[in-house]
Amino acid sequence: MFCPKCNSDKTSVTDSRSDGGAIRRRRECQECGYRFTTYERVELVLPAVIKKDGRREVFDREKIRGGLRRACEKRPVSTETIDAAVETIERKLQEMCIREVDSRIVGEAVIEELRKMDKIAYVRFASVYREFSDVSQFVDALESLRTSAQAQTHKKAEPE
Repeated sequence: MFCPKCNSDKTSVTDSRSDGGAIRRRRECQECGYRFTTYERVELVLPAVIKKDGRREVFDREKIRGGLRRACEKRPVSTETIDAAVETIERKLQEMCIREVDSRIVGEAVIEELRKMDKIAYVRFASVYREFSDVSQFVDALESLRTSAQAQTHKKAEPE
């Protein structure tokens, strides 16, 4: 492993942790003392994404991460939470065991993760992704959130 600061190949692992999908390693350069983190994960074949216009693209986890970050901008959502959502979406696609997946399925997986993470980020993303054209579509999305929140509240209140 090369140091990203000085490009030395004299690095050592100071800590290793597994979080299920990846191994996180803290490393330190023996030349300059710079500390950095690397991730190791099994590279599984992910399906190609079929875009709205029919083009096919290789699945890109960075596009998913970027979309989640934009939706969660200025919201109290940690980078770790976003990374966990990316892992969940990627795992769902891998578990489908198909060669190609429609971009709508990927988008709906992103929306579902945002719904769990942050309601405002969910509405932001949904408004762009679902191409809301008027206020009534915003109201419908908000009503959907309210209904699901009320259902969860009633579920918690019921005695077992």
